[in-house]
Amino acid sequence: MSDRPTEPPASAWSFPPATTADEDGLVGAGADLEPGTLLSAYRAGLFPMPLGDSVGWWSPDPRGILPLSYLQVSRSLRRACRRFDIRIDTAFDQVLEACADPARPHGWISDDMHDAYVQLHELGWAHSVESWLDGELVGGLYGVAIGAFFAGESMFHTHSDASKVALVALVDALKVTGGALLDVQWATDHLAGLGAVEIEREAYLELLAEAVTRPLPDIWREPMVFRMLED
Repeated sequence: MSDRPTEPPASAWSFPPATTADEDGLVGAGADLEPGTLLSAYRAGLFPMPLGDSVGWWSPDPRGILPLSYLQVSRSLRRACRRFDIRIDTAFDQVLEACADPARPHGWISDDMHDAYVQLHELGWAHSVESWLDGELVGGLYGVAIGAFFAGESMFHTHSDASKVALVALVDALKVTGGALLDVQWATDHLAGLGAVEIEREAYLELLAEAVTRPLPDIWREPMVFRMLED
């Protein structure tokens, strides 16, 4: 992976403003999942999810984010962090496949979505944070990074606390980048328990506009392995 992501060709599609979303947060449907289209959507405050046989583009209001300073790490979770090795971008496809497991409830990652994010990863825009235990991948998350903005897409675990540890590692790594914005789309009960909050769409779009102009964090520049330490 190069030091800087490869900018793909511009999308052939244009999106309506995020502020035109309906009450469910749907801005529109259609277009494609080419890298240029996906990046254009994220920069505009949208993200894709399947909608029947098409692709829906969403901008919910309120929007879920995880302010880095809000992350809630219990003593037991911080101790759990010591049990895992954290790797960045060493098994992106494995993480994506685990997140896309059709046996998981409410699964939404189609084959087309899978292929689209693999392509984004190959260009240097999509990344994985992985939890490893005794040489086995046991949890992780993936998402899209544009400057200091990270759009968390999905996470999985096969070992207790493994996905939470990956999230702690992500937040710790992003803290070194000023103005970082960690987008979680919707602040589910699970994510709220870790510190996620909801903010109005207008405020989100302002934070996004600033974050995408900031430097890309060093953690996304090349695959790496590190061990987290207990505070």
